[in-house]
Amino acid sequence: MSSKQPLTMISYIGALPDKVWDTLMEPEGCKQLFFGSVLESSLVAGEPYAYVGPGTDGDRTVHVYGTVLACDRGKLFMFSEHPGPSYRSNHEELETRVSISLEQVGNSTKLTLVNDQWPDNHPGYEKAGDSWATIISNLKTLAESGRTLDLGW
Repeated sequence: MSSKQPLTMISYIGALPDKVWDTLMEPEGCKQLFFGSVLESSLVAGEPYAYVGPGTDGDRTVHVYGTVLACDRGKLFMFSEHPGPSYRSNHEELETRVSISLEQVGNSTKLTLVNDQWPDNHPGYEKAGDSWATIISNLKTLAESGRTLDLGW
């Protein structure tokens, strides 16, 4: 059992769940949210997924990978998450769980993200909160306006 607390974030987005989902999952939005990476997956529970894009291993660097645990289009994406092999030699043992749920509230979407089941030895825990906050903020801005935040990177 881990002593690390789950990371939980809630955001309200001025777009309907289908638009938020497409922005998060489709290649065009995904590249803008995940630093040039696309999601490679059948989105079927039990099947693998990977976020793949430019990086230290070339154009097909695996940044994050794991297994789809549940997927309900426009409502829920739950998956195990490992850092890519080029990030950590012990990437296979560094597994967490991520759940992203979308709920329509009026003409908007309530997004709830929970990143939990952190192993005590996971070196990414301290930075994960900031990383998720940036991704969710960019998702909100992109779904609402068609552009991401200008963070000067």
